[in-house]
Amino acid sequence: MTNLRLGELLVRSQLINDEQLKKAMEEQKKNGGRLGPALIKLGFIDDKNLTAFLAKQYGVPSVDLDNLEIDSAIISQVPADIAQKYQVVPIGRAGNTLKIAMSDPSNLFAIDDIKFMTGFNIEVSVCSESSVKKAVDKHYDQSSSFAEVMGNLGDIDLELMDDHEEVDLQELQHASEDAPVVKLVNLILTDAIKKGASDIHVETYEKSFRVRYRIDGTLVEIMNPPMKLRAAICSRIKIMAEMDIAERRLPQDGRIKIKLPNGKDMDYRVSSLPTLFGEKIVLRLLDKGSLQLDMTKLGYETQALAWFKEQIHKPFGMILVTGPTGSGKTVSLYSALSELNKVTENISTAEDPVEFNFAGINQVQVHEDIGLTFAAALRSFLRQDPDIIMIGEMRDFETAEIGVKAALTGHLVLSTLHTNDAPSTVTRLLNMGIEPFLVSTAVNLISAQRLARRVCAECKEVVEVEKKVLIQAGVKEEELDQYTIYKGRGCPTCNNTGYKGRVGVYQVMPMFEPIREMVLKGANATEIKRESMRLGVKTMRQSALTKMKEGLLCLDEVLRVTVGDD
Repeated sequence: MTNLRLGELLVRSQLINDEQLKKAMEEQKKNGGRLGPALIKLGFIDDKNLTAFLAKQYGVPSVDLDNLEIDSAIISQVPADIAQKYQVVPIGRAGNTLKIAMSDPSNLFAIDDIKFMTGFNIEVSVCSESSVKKAVDKHYDQSSSFAEVMGNLGDIDLELMDDHEEVDLQELQHASEDAPVVKLVNLILTDAIKKGASDIHVETYEKSFRVRYRIDGTLVEIMNPPMKLRAAICSRIKIMAEMDIAERRLPQDGRIKIKLPNGKDMDYRVSSLPTLFGEKIVLRLLDKGSLQLDMTKLGYETQALAWFKEQIHKPFGMILVTGPTGSGKTVSLYSALSELNKVTENISTAEDPVEFNFAGINQVQVHEDIGLTFAAALRSFLRQDPDIIMIGEMRDFETAEIGVKAALTGHLVLSTLHTNDAPSTVTRLLNMGIEPFLVSTAVNLISAQRLARRVCAECKEVVEVEKKVLIQAGVKEEELDQYTIYKGRGCPTCNNTGYKGRVGVYQVMPMFEPIREMVLKGANATEIKRESMRLGVKTMRQSALTKMKEGLLCLDEVLRVTVGDD
């Protein structure tokens, strides 16, 4: 079935409309993949309805893979490479007939290939693409082969090198290209994708060498390769990232781009840092396909989202997104830019680093070592007839000053800052040397945010919490009965952590007129916070409690990511 054909059929069945089809095809063109997942990602149709539609259209049964136990003898009937290539899962066998589940029953080539490979007649069932992917990852999971690869590593004999010794580059390169080392590094890179990691940490200590993944914001130890392999593994990663393997005394940056079996591209941003006992390498996974640019799905509450959208559609002024590293600031800014990205607008960004590429937006990678700073890029933007400017981060007075002046001279400026909440951002700008009257006039809105771990939907259960604990957390006494508190028990879906995925917690503060006047009079962050709450702005703790009320967060997570209100 071609994408156009699927779209036409869905429109004809009134499951989507023409406008939704057009948007989904644009999304598909931008990020690749198939039309079905694009429609689901945009929220125009859900997995269940699409699967039911395909089952009816092709006259084949649908199957729920999430609740189906499949015997390993059945799984072994289809080789892993074929299952990965066509995204199919064998689910049963009756005599000479093999039953398979796939998301695209029209792929006759895949069916014929499996028939030829296995020698069975093939009976097809349809299921959602996400279910197939999850089942393939589960049943053909290669993480078990870590042990197998580690077993083969014993054959390699490498001597540990002191950081001050001369490095035999030829020997080091040869070691990094040894088959088990290559296989282990490849396995680390792909396993991180399967486990939904955002970062990979490869760390060397005096007597240990370990690999950790950051999953849902928390670091998890995955493996401890032998110490004798630290040089080979680090060199292999650096070679893949086109970094200098001879340089181990200075930090370096690089990038790895790999093509996955399902045709998707994955980028890794690589950073090496010389530590006391060797190099530490951190890889940030940049998956454009999973980048959520729909602002309605980031976790903004209705009023906060309305304020945010109102301000980004103003022709000039400054929007500031604040929070610690890894709090999703870049995604929020990219979401805003995605909504503003039209042919009529000239958009320029200065970023360090450029995490994702967008058609129609002029993105500049900052290189401070050659003088291309945020301030230098910003000055150049102002000579390029800009409408909208994004500055990756306001780190110093010079950048902040130019940004504020740009916001006052007819440009919309978006940027980030590292502050604890929205009101303290005003104080931070004043401390950087920006005059109060400039802050008061230029800034339109400040949005502070954190990322909190969601309670796993598969294993969450109701827990009893004392009323006084909830009141101390900030729940109003008259609202206690409205709260049902959940906690994740731990299951295979969430790796027994009780958490799966993350959701944003936001404090969105427009610069209302009373707040502008307070800034001019030199009010402190506490006074601004109280006034903003009086005007209807939710604090970070209040936003987190709302999400706990909706069953998205547990109480522990609310207390972990937010502080109480005075």
